[in-house]
Amino acid sequence: MEVVRERAPITVGEMAKAFGEPRGLARTTVLTMMERLRSKGFLQRSKEGGVFHYSPKRDSEEAMKGLVADFVRRSLGGSLSPFVSYLVDSGELSSTEQEQLRRLVDTVEKGGA
Repeated sequence: MEVVRERAPITVGEMAKAFGEPRGLARTTVLTMMERLRSKGFLQRSKEGGVFHYSPKRDSEEAMKGLVADFVRRSLGGSLSPFVSYLVDSGELSSTEQEQLRRLVDTVEKGGA
């Protein structure tokens, strides 16, 4: 999503070169990934000169929330506990991220969100 956001509108070929090749992904894999993101409402496409160009359909924060929600639903059965546990145990949270997490928990405890 980040590459699409930075370079939009972007073709599958451009995305394959910028994102796929460095990761050893075939152009067809990149196409499949982009079409799945489009079908989930994260990307939109338009045809220009016979070639599809993709761009984000949502702003970056909304898109990220959607991707995380999809991951939690599909990979974790809808439970956030394993995800939060990983974040805590990994030791990779910056002090800023820890503070953001505290604020979110406070909001939930106060009946918000």
